[in-house]
Amino acid sequence: MASVFVVIVGFFGALIGSFLNVVIYRVPAKKSIVSPPSACGSCGARIRPWDNIPVVSWFILRGRCRDCGAHISARYPAVELGTALFFAAVAWWVAATVTLPLQTPDLLALILLAVAFLYLASISVALALIDLDTHTLPNAIVLPAYLVGGALLAASALLAGEPGRLLSAAIGGGGLFALYLALALVRPGGMGLGDVKLAGVLGLYLGWLGWGALFVGAFGAFLLGGVFGLLLMASRKAGRKSSIPFGPWMLLGAWLGIFAGDQLATGYLALFGLA
Repeated sequence: MASVFVVIVGFFGALIGSFLNVVIYRVPAKKSIVSPPSACGSCGARIRPWDNIPVVSWFILRGRCRDCGAHISARYPAVELGTALFFAAVAWWVAATVTLPLQTPDLLALILLAVAFLYLASISVALALIDLDTHTLPNAIVLPAYLVGGALLAASALLAGEPGRLLSAAIGGGGLFALYLALALVRPGGMGLGDVKLAGVLGLYLGWLGWGALFVGAFGAFLLGGVFGLLLMASRKAGRKSSIPFGPWMLLGAWLGIFAGDQLATGYLALFGLA
C-alpha cells in the first residue's frame, strides 16, 4: 500500500514539476503564471496538450519544438523528473511514520502533514533554481509559505493531539529568522533579506519536527554551503568576494534536517556520550 502511495505521489510530482518550470521562468520576470498558455520561446507557437506530458514529450520531440525545431532545454524534463523523485521521497518519508490502525483524526493529520511537506518540496525546487538564475528569492513565493505552511502544520498538530509542536514551530521559525537577520545586519550584502525571510519558513517546518531536525537543518546549510564555497575557491572558479546564492544551501540543509535530523543529532550526541 505504501509503495502505491509513493508511486501515485511521484506521478503527481511530475505534473507539478511541469508547472514549476513555468513558475521558475515567469515569477522573476513578474509575469502571470496562469496566462498566456505555455508557448515556444522562439516561434511563439502554443504548446499542444500532447506535447506537454512531463518528461515523455521532451524525448518524443527529441528536445525540439514541433513547429520551428528550436532547441528545448534539457532542464525542463530534469525539473519534472527531479520533482517526481522529490515527491516520491517525501511520500516515502511520510508513509514510514504510519502506525496502523489509524483513527480518522490521525489519518487527516497525516494527509495534512503530507500536503504541507509536498508544498515545501514544490517551493524548494522553484526557489533553488530561481536563486541560482537570478540571485533572488521572490516574496511572491516565500511570504505565502508562512500562511500556507503554518496553517497546514498547525491543523496537523492539533488533529494528532500534539499542540506542543505549535510552540516548537514558532520557536524554530522565529529563532532562525532572528539568526539570519542578525547575520544580515552584521555583514550587509553577505546575507540577503530573501535569505532572512526564507529562514523563517524553514525554521517553522524544522521546529515543528523537533530540535534535532532544527539544529541539523540550520547547521547543515552553513556546512554544505561552506564546503561548496571552499571547493569553488580551490578550483579558482570563485574568490573570497564572489557572490554565491545561499538559498539552495539553506533548502538542502533544511531537507537534510527533515529526512535525517533526529538520527544525525542523536549520532552526534552519542559521540560525546550525551545520547
